[in-house]
Amino acid sequence: MKALLCKQFGTPDTLILENLEPLHAETGKVVISVMACSVNFPDTLIIQNLYQFKPALPFSPGGEVSGIVKEVGDGVKHLKVGDKVFAMTGWGGMAEEVLVDARRVFPMLPKMDFVTAASVMYNYGTSYHALKDRAELKAGETLLVLGAAGGVGLAAVELGKLMGAKVIAAASSDEKLAVCLEKGADFTINYTTEDLREKIKTFTEGKGVDVIYDAVGDKYAEPALRSIAWKGRYLVVGFAAGEIPKIALNLALLKGCSIVGVFWGQFAEKEATQNFKNIQELAGYFMKGALRPHIHQLYSLENAADSLRDLMNRKVIGKAVVVMSDDIKMPNFITPSPKESTVLEIETPKVEPPGMLVFKDLAALKTHIGKALGTSGWQTLTQEKINDFAKATLDDQWIHVDIEKAKLSPFGSTIAHGFLSLSFSPKFMYEMFKVESAKMGLNYGTNKVRFISPVPVGSRVRMKATLKDVEDMQPSGAKLIVDAIFELEGSEKPACVAELLSVIYE
Repeated sequence: MKALLCKQFGTPDTLILENLEPLHAETGKVVISVMACSVNFPDTLIIQNLYQFKPALPFSPGGEVSGIVKEVGDGVKHLKVGDKVFAMTGWGGMAEEVLVDARRVFPMLPKMDFVTAASVMYNYGTSYHALKDRAELKAGETLLVLGAAGGVGLAAVELGKLMGAKVIAAASSDEKLAVCLEKGADFTINYTTEDLREKIKTFTEGKGVDVIYDAVGDKYAEPALRSIAWKGRYLVVGFAAGEIPKIALNLALLKGCSIVGVFWGQFAEKEATQNFKNIQELAGYFMKGALRPHIHQLYSLENAADSLRDLMNRKVIGKAVVVMSDDIKMPNFITPSPKESTVLEIETPKVEPPGMLVFKDLAALKTHIGKALGTSGWQTLTQEKINDFAKATLDDQWIHVDIEKAKLSPFGSTIAHGFLSLSFSPKFMYEMFKVESAKMGLNYGTNKVRFISPVPVGSRVRMKATLKDVEDMQPSGAKLIVDAIFELEGSEKPACVAELLSVIYE
């Protein structure tokens, strides 16, 4: 098989195309016959030994591919030979074959072409995590996207509009900004010819922007931060312009804003359940035709070094994609205009997240007694959730709902009801396991619960669970007793511990 190899660290012109022996699957991994490999900014760093991940030489760049499963290793259950898939490889994608951990491989959506499938995960995964999880972008807020014509930037423009924000796209040329307008941007700024701060001031009527998505850094960071609104969120996504900026932290103090790091790769590793939920939601957007990557150009494997060079020279708008065959063509689709649409409510496809335990029946579940059920994703306890819980339970104590008064309390803010954290236990358990034979399940109470730590507004909690016992119930059911620990992010002490009760009927 052919592969573009990095044998010594350097620029794209040092890469060499060679013939190698075919790959073979290993335990927990699959071999993919690559059809398309998209080009991302980390690919330009990894060949220069400037990226946080440093593969041993020689290696092929290319961290995002689509293709067909050629061979499956031992222990892989959710994939088979012949499946059309897309995958996050880290590196190795600019080759006719790649060996990938099966947990990083996902089935392609129906009717999705290989070029599109290779162009969605990195850009949209990064931008959705940034806007949804890190910024908690809300409908009606204003979003500024720096580097808006790049891969992640255009994804942020599209997603920002779908999430109901007013989007200001900033890029280095009018040609790039024209594509941003096509993707739904409300306003544009050419920061090579226009004053960034003055244009932001004009577009926001002096209020500043609520969220800044910064994938470029360098000289644009400080004027953008100076233009942020009170309690704004500044997302540090990348440094495509070259220089890592040094921020005067007094700006964060004066603006009451948050400077938030976005590292999607680590998020996907550490919070796999929440990441998979995001992927499901993005899949829903794609199935509805609401998201479509902008493909700049297709390159052959022989010309793959040119794709990296074009990206480094900032010539690429959207995505550059390397294809392994002349049969792989540019996708042909029409994207609905975001300006003409409302914020979409997407019905996501039913897909089991990686790590979910699946039991055939109650007999199989009983063999798991005494073992861990897993760890859920994080859940943020916002003031909105606290207020809703207070209304539902008729418990409107001031420490929960009176923000100003609560600032004077020992906690310095409102705190969540203890039972609010506990109320997420059904959601958390649905993330961890399912019993295929179950006709009905009910999470109905606790044997005991102990609240250990207060949970200030904005805290994140998750649940670790162990199956303590399964007791038969007539005529065809069972009572589940689950030991649960509700972890509080950043605290050694949990929010609470509980013995949960559920019933399942076959």
